Amino acid sequence: MSGARIGIRRTGIAVIALALAATAAGCGQTISGTAYPAGGSQSVNTNFDKLLRECEVVEPEKIGEAVGDAKYVDGSFNGAVCMWDVEDAPGGNAMVTLNWYEIGSLNNEKTTNDKLGYTTGNITVQGRRGLETRRPNDPDSCGVSASAADTGVVGWWINYRAGSTHPDPCAAAKKLVELTLNLAR
Repeated sequence: MSGARIGIRRTGIAVIALALAATAAGCGQTISGTAYPAGGSQSVNTNFDKLLRECEVVEPEKIGEAVGDAKYVDGSFNGAVCMWDVEDAPGGNAMVTLNWYEIGSLNNEKTTNDKLGYTTGNITVQGRRGLETRRPNDPDSCGVSASAADTGVVGWWINYRAGSTHPDPCAAAKKLVELTLNLAR
């Protein structure tokens, strides 16, 4: 091997050794403090012992009353959100959706609504700030959100059949938020 190649090889080995030493030194540090999930310092139940209980916070009978004295309210999806189909809502079928984000805020909801082009207004729900949200040119649906009783944000959406005769979807959504906040205390 020539002298130049040996010099290049030694330099390469030295650079690699230096990089490994710097990496090991960086990984060996301990930083004091408490780790929190992305988005804030709220505590989150990671035991998952109450998974999907929020889908049961308001009984189907109360959901039916809120959307117009409907009697046939069937859960259609439980997961990140909870959904119900209402077969006998005024004007025909309706869909009701509950979202409950443990790490959420009304400001984040407002920002998201703005990005989606929705119209959002401030309202009061049981003495606290809430948001009333409508999609453009959609008088058949409405969402209402408020800060949850403990942490996060809770919201209900009502979607009546398009073009049907029905009560104000915002009033129904607000009633469901009120019921949720009462029961969550």
